[in-house]
Amino acid sequence: MNATTIRKNRLWLALSLVLFLVSGIGASVVQTAGGSVEVEDLQWETPSGHTMSALLFRPDSATADAPAPAVVVSHGWFNSREMQDLNFVELARRGYVVVSIDMYGHGDSDPVTEEEWPIRGTGMYDAVELVAGLPYVDAERIGVSGHSNGGRAANWSVDADNEADEQLISAVLLVDQDPNYADPESGEFFNKYGSRDVGVIAAQYDEFFFRSYSPEGEVLTAPRDYLGTDNAQSFLHFGTSPDGETREAGTVYTEDVDGEEAMRVIYSLNQIHPWTHFSAQAVDDLLTFFDASLGTPDAAAGDSQVWQWKVVFNALGLVGFAIFLVAFTRELLQVPVFRPLRADAAMAPARATGRRGGWWFWGGLAVSAVVSALSYIWLFEFAGTSQPAFLPQSPPYFIGLWAAVNGLFALAVMVVSYLTFGRGSGQDLRRIGAVVRGRTLLLSVLLAAVVVVTAFAIVLAVDYLFQTDFRLWVVAIRAFEPSVVGIALRYLPFFLVFFVANSVAINAFNRFTLAGREWLNTAVVALFNALGAIVLVVIQYTTFFVTGLPTETISPITGIWLFPVIVILIASAVISRKIYRATNNPYIGGFINAAVATMMTVGTTLTVA
Repeated sequence: MNATTIRKNRLWLALSLVLFLVSGIGASVVQTAGGSVEVEDLQWETPSGHTMSALLFRPDSATADAPAPAVVVSHGWFNSREMQDLNFVELARRGYVVVSIDMYGHGDSDPVTEEEWPIRGTGMYDAVELVAGLPYVDAERIGVSGHSNGGRAANWSVDADNEADEQLISAVLLVDQDPNYADPESGEFFNKYGSRDVGVIAAQYDEFFFRSYSPEGEVLTAPRDYLGTDNAQSFLHFGTSPDGETREAGTVYTEDVDGEEAMRVIYSLNQIHPWTHFSAQAVDDLLTFFDASLGTPDAAAGDSQVWQWKVVFNALGLVGFAIFLVAFTRELLQVPVFRPLRADAAMAPARATGRRGGWWFWGGLAVSAVVSALSYIWLFEFAGTSQPAFLPQSPPYFIGLWAAVNGLFALAVMVVSYLTFGRGSGQDLRRIGAVVRGRTLLLSVLLAAVVVVTAFAIVLAVDYLFQTDFRLWVVAIRAFEPSVVGIALRYLPFFLVFFVANSVAINAFNRFTLAGREWLNTAVVALFNALGAIVLVVIQYTTFFVTGLPTETISPITGIWLFPVIVILIASAVISRKIYRATNNPYIGGFINAAVATMMTVGTTLTVA
């Protein structure tokens, strides 16, 4: 790299650091409502003997003399407490005390066995008891809300509350989760929730819930038809058989239950299950519900929302993270120990030669995309029955297994390509970086390790200083406990197989000028990197929106997992290409991408004890 290139790179490095700082400060300002809400990172041992993790939001207006209502909120399966940011931001700035939990096995909370999940609402009821004892909380006005399996945690918390000597929960809002409709012993409709106020936010295109089934287990009604089902109508009729009027979405129904007025309401939203994490309408409905149930201390219109600004600042940190990986890698090439990895000049991309070369380029990309899509479908069932006990997280095992299979396929394609075409065309594997010396490989590993450790050290620092992370919807880079590193090392080999092979394929074998422009080649290989996943998402949701039900070919949960996968695959192609241009070495980018993808996957999912 010449002096001009070094100066430009340092500007990019400085920009990434500025983005980190702006992200942390900006997101903190939003979630603290400009400093009027205190945020505390909690960890405590619960009565079940496990350590629980949560974020506590205490508005300045909540005092012992003026105790405020409290709401405990929860993410769903394979997520963490930060996924509730839209809700805790808006509730806290309106004067509610809010606790956003990591359910057991998630985030920084202790893992538990599958049998222990229902205990104390997977930790939600532990948080309810915690807030009930806070002097600045009105223990008569405590609500719970959870998304997806966080809603199931809310249902389990009601069970725990029903068995307690003193009931603490007065309001329940289930988000993209069915209420409990029938008595588990008699099978008859019942009112499990008693005199509590209960609401449901139901996605019309929910991948998991709001269906009715035949005795044989066949789906009878689609989620978009939920309001017309006996289940929904019984819920709105307070657990009785729905023989009377047909009740509607968005209308609050009240009834005297055990001498207290209780309310039931269903909000129907035209969206998919994971979009509730990103829905202004869902926030509006949540605020409306808790205002009616608990009473909002500092009233504000439901559509007056600022959480979107936190999203912007969190996303800036995500962008800064990607820039940092490239810019810091290039900067380290100036350090003497890593200087042997530096290329004096970027190797010129090859020109696509003739029809045969074009067939190998486009054909290889197309076949790889097809194999990527088909193997994603085929491997899901296998992964569910083959997961070893020493790999305690199922999503990283499935995604990692799929990645490794596609990495091996990419390697096979490269071998065949070289033997049948490249070698005869004068392709030099050492010149293009596909083959490197042992010392170069070791230096590449060391450089990648320094970059990844430094990048995540910044993530940890931002979390410590501002209690924020870097994320955009379902794509997240967050702080983690030291134990996560040990788990990540178990999964790292799966991701290394793919990302190293992928980087070699993208840079050493498929780096051509298209229409005389290398950036066009970069865009093409990045698109094809994720094309199989994109096609699966299009098939899944086109079918869903047309028929009302997702296709049975693609598992609903694996369809959702594809959203972050698409972003990671596109970003990794760009990152590895930019590093390759400075080093003529595809392994550095492959190692970095593998480590980052592993930490992103392992750090934001469910760990089973």
